[in-house]
Amino acid sequence: MQLWVGLGNPGPQYALHRHNVGFMALDTLAEVHNFGPVQKKFQGWLQEGRIGTQKVLLLKPATFMNESGRSVGEAMRFYKLGLDALTVFHDELDLAPFKVKVKQGGGTAGHNGLRSIDQHLGADFRRVRLGIGHPGHKDRVTGYVLGNFAKAEQDDLIEMLGAIASEADWLTKRDDVRFMSDVALRQQG
Repeated sequence: MQLWVGLGNPGPQYALHRHNVGFMALDTLAEVHNFGPVQKKFQGWLQEGRIGTQKVLLLKPATFMNESGRSVGEAMRFYKLGLDALTVFHDELDLAPFKVKVKQGGGTAGHNGLRSIDQHLGADFRRVRLGIGHPGHKDRVTGYVLGNFAKAEQDDLIEMLGAIASEADWLTKRDDVRFMSDVALRQQG
């Protein structure tokens, strides 16, 4: 069993923020792969389903970004999962918009959701980094990540989310290189 976590902030006012692209990825995965109904568990929203032959739990913490680790830690302990079963989908300032990269472990790069998970569980979990680009100056980062995707970006956003859902089976098989390659190929089409 794998636990896939999407990072975001709860509430309709945050729904389209760049910072919520992790939530968007999980919503798309759940829809494309016909996951079960949303259950309120582990201080978040949990859905169960299968991607390929693998059982996957999708968790969106409802704790706000800076407390995500509480929700994730609760789920990991309940299911007795090791860090090798955890994949976290999150927004990434240091990647060009709509680029998708997978990385095992690493730092938090100032991301409060990653920092919280790191504090609760350690850093050695897989991350699916969803590029949102950088606003150019660190003083503009907060407003940028807490701002909605622009109308002109909607098609690229939908294409990225669809590509992730279509190629997700590679993630369940831990073939991160193939996943990244096939997502990039879909985005060129």
